[in-house]
Amino acid sequence: MILKRISILNYKNLEQVELLFSSKLNCFFGLNGMGKTNLLDALYYLSFCKSLGNPVDSQNILHGAEFFVLQGFYEQDDGTSEEIYSGLKIHSKKSFKRNKKEYHRLADHIGFIPLVMVSPADTELILGGSAERRRFMDVTISQFDKEYLNALIRYNQALSQRNSLLRSDTPVDEGLFDVFEQQMADYGTVVYQKRTAYIDVFNPIFAQFYSSISSDREEVELCYRSHGQEGVLLNSIRQSRERDRIVGFSLCGIHKDDLDMRLGGFPIKREGSQGQSKSYLVSLKLAQFDFLKKHGHTVPLLLLDDIFDKLDISRVQQIVKLVSDDNFGQIFITDTDRERLAHILPQMGSDYKMFMVDKGQISELEDGK
Repeated sequence: MILKRISILNYKNLEQVELLFSSKLNCFFGLNGMGKTNLLDALYYLSFCKSLGNPVDSQNILHGAEFFVLQGFYEQDDGTSEEIYSGLKIHSKKSFKRNKKEYHRLADHIGFIPLVMVSPADTELILGGSAERRRFMDVTISQFDKEYLNALIRYNQALSQRNSLLRSDTPVDEGLFDVFEQQMADYGTVVYQKRTAYIDVFNPIFAQFYSSISSDREEVELCYRSHGQEGVLLNSIRQSRERDRIVGFSLCGIHKDDLDMRLGGFPIKREGSQGQSKSYLVSLKLAQFDFLKKHGHTVPLLLLDDIFDKLDISRVQQIVKLVSDDNFGQIFITDTDRERLAHILPQMGSDYKMFMVDKGQISELEDGK
């Protein structure tokens, strides 16, 4: 999948943007706060029907404006043209269309334009709570496995219903608990099994990318932790019911799953330097890209937002070498350092375009100058 052109109106600080892209490399430079990340976020929105940085749609409208519009014009691997449109007016429902036809469910769009984004916010995968690491698994698997996405949605609906019962101030029919717990167990087992299979395949891919970036300096591993590993999930959920009544929410289930991120056999959160942690995160995302490419219907878009910060030159060179490989498709890179980009691009040996971003205005540089 290639993004040929984008049109943006009133999205965050991007008042009006019309850009034509290279089918390989697109590089954006400018100072922090100028709109580079917002441009990448607009691409993310067209793939996932929401912003990466702010899930409240109305807050993504330019200050003082009453609406935003995003239009992406894509080309599939067989040359078929695709137009994706999203628009939102204040106090109105979001519109999301493919080739001018409104989606009945936004979930039906997920995975159509696979995308992987590497950004400074990824540090939360290491430093944040388990929800961030579950989201990492969910974003990957949901882009190629509709059964997984459906099971995850249904599980969360049942979980929400059960939590409402747990917080009820009036007596509750115990049969209702049985219904929602059965649903949690059925859908949760599907999610657990697919997460397990995913991590089994993902781990060696991730380890190989980290080995390449770090020049074989350390070993890395992801260890999946789930209540599904403790036996029949339904039994675990039901046995936790009385304890859950006390705290007012469900303590057992796949919504508590986590990934133990290890470096050299120890938690990277405790042991990793800034450079090691950055290499770890980039390796996770490049492995995510590789996995989606092999299991999906097309090559994903790759977005690299300010990834070279806090990396030594050897690790930067290794990352450049990896992403310049023919295995990667269309790439979007941001950096605050124009000279660094100018130095890196010739090494990649691919067609590219460079853009300057200044206070929400984006202009293409002729011949990279």
